[in-house]
Amino acid sequence: METIYSADWLLPIEGEPIENGAVAFENGRITRVGTSTELGDGRRFPGAAIMPGLVNAHVHLEYSGYTGFGDGLDFGGWIALHLQRKLHLTFDDVVALARLGAAECLASGVTTVVDASYSAASPHACTELGLKAIVGLEVFGGDPEAALSRFEKLKEIASPAVSEQVRLGISPHAPYTVSPEVYAAARQLGVPVVTHLAESAAERSWLTRGEGPLVAMGKQLLPPLGETGIRALARANAAGPEMIAAHCVDLDQEEIELLASLDIGVAHCPRSNGYLGCGIAPLTSLLAAGVRVGIGTDSPASAPSFDMFEELRSAVAFARARERDSQVLTAARALELATLGSAKALGIADQVGSLLPGKRADIAIVALDETSLLPWEDAQAAVVLGGSPERVVLTVVDGETKYEKGEFEWDVLRSASAAARGRMLAGGSQAARAVEP
Repeated sequence: METIYSADWLLPIEGEPIENGAVAFENGRITRVGTSTELGDGRRFPGAAIMPGLVNAHVHLEYSGYTGFGDGLDFGGWIALHLQRKLHLTFDDVVALARLGAAECLASGVTTVVDASYSAASPHACTELGLKAIVGLEVFGGDPEAALSRFEKLKEIASPAVSEQVRLGISPHAPYTVSPEVYAAARQLGVPVVTHLAESAAERSWLTRGEGPLVAMGKQLLPPLGETGIRALARANAAGPEMIAAHCVDLDQEEIELLASLDIGVAHCPRSNGYLGCGIAPLTSLLAAGVRVGIGTDSPASAPSFDMFEELRSAVAFARARERDSQVLTAARALELATLGSAKALGIADQVGSLLPGKRADIAIVALDETSLLPWEDAQAAVVLGGSPERVVLTVVDGETKYEKGEFEWDVLRSASAAARGRMLAGGSQAARAVEP
């Protein structure tokens, strides 16, 4: 049976906003889009906008309880603390953290994420809560055989949770912890490749000169390459359209052109980059070069939350500040990047990212009736500037409601996360090291 939702505005992304709009869907796919006069009111959401589910192009769901850890440290010190603390968790702890992260994404209107998973816990959380995901299982080191062995172990842990909605990829962590040979081997698997690339000047300092803040990582570091990660991966034929690269902050023009020519998808994470002092990614230059760019929140280990609306506002503010131009990124364009743009970066724009007949019924409904943004002047700008998890009233994945305001047992989710966080702060136990495959 066809279901119809209607609201003050429908934001299809591919097409102009529709006042008094409606969307109809059946069997998990959108069947019709138009005005409520044409489709009928169905279930009406007054003071609200209907939009595609947000596509969060880079997260670490397993780090949902890490907020504030290492705040104010330089990049090398921050990542060293982060690597040490997560070893104090059991696998059940990590599942609990990932469960809270998945819930927070759904509550932010997110229907699909790209996750980098250290312990293969996040696929289980995503399946349990109904969040779509591409999960890159993290690998490290210089030896392809050892890295792929770790990948197979993680894949075995994740396999019960794998489905059409939750797919696996591989995640070579970064060029300073993973060799080009491992990246090349990962590419041969024929699955999505999730990585961190050109995140900071510290990365460039280590890779090109063997110096700088990353020295704090100790044995986790591989020897310097004598060139940047992007150039090294291009030289080794170890990157292409299957790659989703988070950050891409510290770039020169040649590297931007390499990203475009290799057709690498980029996840822009402005809050994470700002809080860690890594800088502001050259978003307008990336877009001008034709790079496929989406928006990601990263995790509370660096940004404070999985709040995609805060991420959108940061993307707008940072782009305008970097270019000293208020017109370089409109709110509407930012919303497009967080929906259709992210879907294109992930290679799934034929399925999600906009509200068109035939696409999956992944929908978020944002109510602004208790804000000063009504009456509406620009519905897309209003959603970006006034949206928040508190104003998301419904999140629908493949036509099924996965979040309705007030339904999650937040106390239970946060209590389990707090227990895991406490173990990290207290130093954990020897048995807790079982989290590492």
